[in-house]
Amino acid sequence: MSESTNRKTVIGAFVLFGGFLALFIVMAFGHMSFLAPSREAVVVFQNSITGLSVGAPVNFRGVKVGTVKSITLRFDPADHKAYIPVVLTLEPDQIHVVKDVPGGKKVSIQELISIGLRAELNLLSFVTGQSNIELDFDRSVPPVLHPRITDLPEIPVRMSAVEKLKDSLGQIPIKEISHHADAALLSVTQLSESLNRDLPPLLMSARETADRSHETIEAATAAIKDLQAKLDVTLTKMDRLMETGNTQLNARGADLHATLASATRTLDSLQDILSPRSTDRANLDAALRDIAATAASLRGFSSDVERNPQLLLMGRRP
Repeated sequence: MSESTNRKTVIGAFVLFGGFLALFIVMAFGHMSFLAPSREAVVVFQNSITGLSVGAPVNFRGVKVGTVKSITLRFDPADHKAYIPVVLTLEPDQIHVVKDVPGGKKVSIQELISIGLRAELNLLSFVTGQSNIELDFDRSVPPVLHPRITDLPEIPVRMSAVEKLKDSLGQIPIKEISHHADAALLSVTQLSESLNRDLPPLLMSARETADRSHETIEAATAAIKDLQAKLDVTLTKMDRLMETGNTQLNARGADLHATLASATRTLDSLQDILSPRSTDRANLDAALRDIAATAASLRGFSSDVERNPQLLLMGRRP
């Protein structure tokens, strides 16, 4: 009997220990606190909140300040729209107010909302698709509240970067792009068919042109080599001709120098002859006078002969 009682006591103690251990694990890793006070707020979404579930963390710039308590769906017949109120359980112990600040040690949710507190749906992982609620201050987003949907303090919503990306992608004209892509593919197909039809003859013509160009280049190369050989011979002959010309010019230069020297001497002699004081000039002047007198006598004799031709036979009588 005592042994059975001891066994039951041990089992009971083990069960209690397990319960306390499970409670400790839940409190430590599940961030649950039964003694700490908590506050509730609500975030009303109109877009899809895929990936958000009850128990998801609520962070403020990466710091956990609460969890998602409940997610419901409400339809408003007044505007025929569906709303998704997400109730948040906030942990005030995670938020501490700076000391020595006028206004007390606590800040209400309404005050935080009035200074720009906003909530957005944040995608934690593209692989798992899990999401959470991210809080931050953003006065550029005007607050849109829904008093007919909930009575709890409402934190206005702002669009996250992922939601903005989704909206941008949703505005892309996929059909038009698809139509243009089909037209482009059709044009590419037609171009490919045209190339398949026209390219082989073109390639054949290009190949023939290349072969002819190669033959032309070979012929031009041979002609250039032949011309180069002839040009070398011509240049050699020109060199020889220039050497011969230089030799002849040198020889003719010597002869010309001698001729110029002889001409110079002749001019000097003529200058001496033509000098007013020269004897040769005086004799030359006398000879010229005698020649002039003789010419005058001949003219007179020819005049007499013309008048009397017998003078050639009988001569003049005294």
